[in-house]
Amino acid sequence: MISDDERFVIVFNGEIYNFNELREKLIESGLARVWRGHSDTEVLLAAIGAWGVQKTLENLVGMFAFAVWDKVSKTITLARDRMGEKPLYYGIVGDRFVFSSELKAIKAAFGSDLRIDRHALAKFVRYGYVPAPESIYEGIKKLQPAHYFSVGSFSSAPEPVSYWTLPAAGELRDELSQASDKEVVDVVGERLSAAVKSQMIADVPLGAFLSGGVDSSLIVSLMQSQSSTSINTYTIGFNEPEFDEAPYAKAIAKHLGTNHTEFYLGADDAVSIIPHLPEIYDEPFADSSQIPTILVSRMTKQHVSVALSGDGGDELFAGYPRYQITAGLWARIEKLPLPARQIMAYSLRSLSSKGWDNVCSILPGSLRAKVNGRRIYRMSELLGSENLAQMYTGLMSQWQSTDNVVLGIDAQHQGVASWESAVDYVEEMRRWDVSQYLPDDLLVKVDRGAMSASLETRAPLLDHRVAELAFSLSSDQLIKNGVGKWPLRELLKRYVPTSFFDRPKAGFSIPLAQWLRGPLKEWAEELLTEERLKREGYFDCQKIRSAWLQHQSGTYDRSLHLWNILMFQSWLDKNNH
Repeated sequence: MISDDERFVIVFNGEIYNFNELREKLIESGLARVWRGHSDTEVLLAAIGAWGVQKTLENLVGMFAFAVWDKVSKTITLARDRMGEKPLYYGIVGDRFVFSSELKAIKAAFGSDLRIDRHALAKFVRYGYVPAPESIYEGIKKLQPAHYFSVGSFSSAPEPVSYWTLPAAGELRDELSQASDKEVVDVVGERLSAAVKSQMIADVPLGAFLSGGVDSSLIVSLMQSQSSTSINTYTIGFNEPEFDEAPYAKAIAKHLGTNHTEFYLGADDAVSIIPHLPEIYDEPFADSSQIPTILVSRMTKQHVSVALSGDGGDELFAGYPRYQITAGLWARIEKLPLPARQIMAYSLRSLSSKGWDNVCSILPGSLRAKVNGRRIYRMSELLGSENLAQMYTGLMSQWQSTDNVVLGIDAQHQGVASWESAVDYVEEMRRWDVSQYLPDDLLVKVDRGAMSASLETRAPLLDHRVAELAFSLSSDQLIKNGVGKWPLRELLKRYVPTSFFDRPKAGFSIPLAQWLRGPLKEWAEELLTEERLKREGYFDCQKIRSAWLQHQSGTYDRSLHLWNILMFQSWLDKNNH
């Protein structure tokens, strides 16, 4: 779109939820010129012309990525939303500056000039995604959330600057530190209700994802409380009972009176989706819950064009059990000398995960539910950590060391977190998740998966004002009696009985370990042949084959390690490298 004075040209992806308020501000200040329509894009252009990019960004509420060309200053400005809901790639290829919301567009234009970045590949193998600002290609970057830059000459690399950050530790806390429990829940409810209200405005049919967990149930509750008709809700279930939360979602939907639809996912559905994953996700991406995300998006799109989700609740409001477990474990073991911990780790690894499963089978039922071979083996990998940051990075990694898995890299490029001494361990882990895991894993999964079905998703919990509030609360206000997301849980109790949602977190995972030994085995074996691995030259063939054989024998569960490798192999195959 071109501005009315023809000075600015913009390309824009996303939604500005407060564009009507911004339009009124521009009109009241006398800065608006001629309005040609009622779109948020036109308001965004007018705001940039009146206020400049920095002030405009500070006033936006929404999810977005845009590029704007200024004909007068001969500069182009790229910007991305605060939480990283919408993607934006950029780089210099030869003597040309390129940018796109899809990496495949850059690949289509400059494919022969692009080379795979092995250091980025190492981080992908570790995490299952490539963390910003890197991409899988050398010289192509992701613009990080809440950043923008302007360039007039493309001879040197752009230098993005931040226009927003989460409140620093202690910031904005004084006024909330003395608040009663009820006051905390009230203020969270007010801010989240406002976010839901703004995101329910749509000129197309609208619904919501409902998993039956706290976050999605709360969003649906707030939506239904603000709607005069039954809202549409959508759930995906699994034929394997241990992975299936659909019955819980159905019960909550019935209680709230929503118009509810279920879809059950089987192995055949996964097999049908897998060949398309490299096309849906621009670069290698290995969060296996991408499969149910795509399928529930396709089902939802048959009924509505916009769906609200509960994404962000765990990271913002300390919902993951790992926050408390990791902080507690580190507090206990940091006093032990590192050599002693390394000996303990070696001892725990003397048995395979299957062997530990056999040992755990004789434990009392209450303990057996909490301890298994995989968890014990996982703990052994973390005991040798030198600090909390290294331990948490290890917990969030599949391959603990990638320099001996990915060929042609060194240990210093493994992407391990580095924190200064933390006063609040839980807060540091949340900050890491919000800055990396949330935008580069969870939001990529949802945005690309939904957009592949032409479904727009919106996440009220990711309204930056909700995020600011969450980080203005202390860990003690977020976690009570060992349970996280306390304000969200208390707020949900106002709409849904506790018995409907008070249960262990199940996540949105698939039975990957079983499927790799069953219906996905042939597909995986073809991608992991010794001849292929050696010919392509990206991975240590012996290590990959060993992990594959260990998994097939049942000695170890290597499903998550292997899924990272398989997703790269599949992407490599589709992209003709």
